[in-house]
Amino acid sequence: MTLSDSELDRYARHIVLREFGGAGQMRLKAASVAIVGAGGIGSPAIQYLAAAGIGRMLIFDDDVVEPSNLQRQTIFASEDAGQGKAEAAARRAAAINPHIAVESRTMRLDADNIAGALAGIDVVLDGCDNFATRLTIADAAYAARVPLVSAAVDQFEGQLGVYRGWEAAKPCYRCFVGDSPMREGVSCAESGILGPVAGVLGSLAALEVLRAIAPFGDDPAGNLLLVDLLALRFRTIRLPKDPGCRSCGNAGN
Repeated sequence: MTLSDSELDRYARHIVLREFGGAGQMRLKAASVAIVGAGGIGSPAIQYLAAAGIGRMLIFDDDVVEPSNLQRQTIFASEDAGQGKAEAAARRAAAINPHIAVESRTMRLDADNIAGALAGIDVVLDGCDNFATRLTIADAAYAARVPLVSAAVDQFEGQLGVYRGWEAAKPCYRCFVGDSPMREGVSCAESGILGPVAGVLGSLAALEVLRAIAPFGDDPAGNLLLVDLLALRFRTIRLPKDPGCRSCGNAGN
């Protein structure tokens, strides 16, 4: 696998980075990434990952574009209303970068289809809005030993974590949230969300996908980033591995 002249021109600002370089760009080209949810988080993440040169992207979403999405889901245009989010997002990603392969999956991931859906994937980005689905994705990523980048937003706040629970001292997603199969939540339709908040968290999630594929800087796994954009405050807390976690409690021992 090599980079064409066109790709060298396109990715020149990556390649000149000492911490990333041509080797990092080649890793992106060889990588397959699953993005679950093409909404507020997935929308900017898909755009940045497509522009960055991820070789293969799978976009999962079973919803359709609604006018109320357009205030924050910037991958869509007004004419996309009523269309499937996965298909519309895939079309836009392919238009951003013709050097990548983009596939859409109009489906909701569950325990019956998740293993097959994530086969051959190098990193999973979870930006879905359903807690039960988040647990299903987290369990499947852990079982397949695939890094999980998980982001969530609400009103003016967000959180971001990277999980590799099969490694010693690294927590899995269940170390963070516990075993609850269901958790009551308030949708953004009820609580509201400022559009750029989703943009900030989606962009940060894309950054961590790139870091998971072509490591640079500090390893974020084991930390949780908390973002309060009402106060313009970012803070990071340590997430310890839970020795009693039913998913990863004995991992690395």
